Amino acid sequence: MRIRPARRSDLPLLQDIERAAGEPFRAVGMAGVADDEPPSLDVLDEYRRAGRAWVTVAADDRPLGYLVADPVDGACHIEQVSVHPSAARRGLGNGLIAHAGSWAAAEALAALTLTTFSHVPWNAPYYTRLGFRVLADRELTDGLRKIRAEEAEHGLDRWPRVCMRRDVPHLTETVRPQ
Repeated sequence: MRIRPARRSDLPLLQDIERAAGEPFRAVGMAGVADDEPPSLDVLDEYRRAGRAWVTVAADDRPLGYLVADPVDGACHIEQVSVHPSAARRGLGNGLIAHAGSWAAAEALAALTLTTFSHVPWNAPYYTRLGFRVLADRELTDGLRKIRAEEAEHGLDRWPRVCMRRDVPHLTETVRPQ
């Protein structure tokens, strides 16, 4: 598995990955999630230009998964991580999350955070296996509260959601990931 920064030419493929990754939600009664449009090319390009969009690629350099992140209240907030279903269960999502953790450590950010569906097996239960924990309401930062409010406005609260966090160990070297 190789992870590299997303390129402008990758962005339409990231949208395709997002659409394909959304399809399994249909099988668990969440057609609204499956039908949701992926981030626009402009939004994805903002992440790319900011250096906060990474892809995991096949041997032919074609993206199989991606992660975009924002610094939020001293943490690296994983805004989206998606892997094409044809490449699922190979550790690609975990690799992208580990890469984001290395980036966060190099940026002196204390943790990785994300929001996710609590009862979907490839959401909160998966992140729990990767060392994330559910945050209690009193632990939410202002930035996470704002993200949750935006998600609710978008209709994602039709299904139970949680905020999760995993502390980032500090890198002993100051090498910045790509």
